Amino acid sequence: MDDISVFSLIIQSGFIVQLIILLLVIMSIYSWTIIMTKKKLLIGVNKEIKSFNDNHLVGINLEKLYEKTPKIDIDRNSMERIFIAGHDELNNNTDDSLENSYRSMNMVVNNEVDELNKNLSILAMIASSSPYIGLFGTVWGIMHSFIGLASVKHATISIVAPGIAEALIATAFGLFAAIPATIAYNRFSSQVELIHNKYINFIEELFIIFKKK
Repeated sequence: MDDISVFSLIIQSGFIVQLIILLLVIMSIYSWTIIMTKKKLLIGVNKEIKSFNDNHLVGINLEKLYEKTPKIDIDRNSMERIFIAGHDELNNNTDDSLENSYRSMNMVVNNEVDELNKNLSILAMIASSSPYIGLFGTVWGIMHSFIGLASVKHATISIVAPGIAEALIATAFGLFAAIPATIAYNRFSSQVELIHNKYINFIEELFIIFKKK
């Protein structure tokens, strides 16, 4: 083989290896779609939290904040949903309204965190499985390369190398899919945890204010 390129290796590889490479390409594209979507979401949530803290938590007035909060749930951000959940329960004026308010806010936080964690398990799956899928393609390709060598009387490096290179390309694609997914999963998981802590701190601040009401 005079000219070896990634494209030529893929074209000349066996059907199973090509199928595995196609699967890994699809997994990589799906992974990047999740990464870009999740990155945009987390940036937006962090901005919402900062904006809410800057504009409302300094000298907070519960009634004024309630009036400013959008009346339709879909128009509210996560901090507003937490506040409204606690405020509505508190205004029921029952003996356990304070405890119900605290539980209600925690339920909203759990729902918000679940939404932030959505699809992270898919990233984890891609990160953990892609190298093994690629390795399977490599093992399969090398096995067939050596089977083909059985009919050759004198095996030289020029005969062996192309077949091995074709097989190894599957491992390369597996790592190409796994590495970004691994980095993104670890980073997003830590960011979600930080946001969760901010929500919990917000609940504790509101709970103290509610007790004084």
